Amino acid sequence: VQLQASGGGLVQAGGSLRLSCKASGSIFRVNAMSWYRQVPGKQREWVAAITSGGSTNYADSVKGRFTISRDNAENTVYLQMNSLKPEDTADYYCEADITTAWRSRNAYWGQGTQVTVSS
Repeated sequence: VQLQASGGGLVQAGGSLRLSCKASGSIFRVNAMSWYRQVPGKQREWVAAITSGGSTNYADSVKGRFTISRDNAENTVYLQMNSLKPEDTADYYCEADITTAWRSRNAYWGQGTQVTVSS
């Protein structure tokens, strides 16, 4: 199982970016999917999560600005980031709770995608 994240980049404050993360491999079911972020030298911070049924939850720091969504047919999770602030600058990581074709259940992580917001 692999998670491939994309969509990071450089944007001015107030701008928008959309991150994507696709799970692939021997998957039986993708359960909850989440986004985290990490600034070098600091702890990884949870950003948002979405269940397989579409229920969402957000960190207070991004509530009202970020929207998490998913396409279950494509095993893909998205993070629409609007009204970006310099403090949103970080490496963003996707995480998925996946049941494999062999019915084992584990958390899988994608590689980071860098988001830089200039002031």
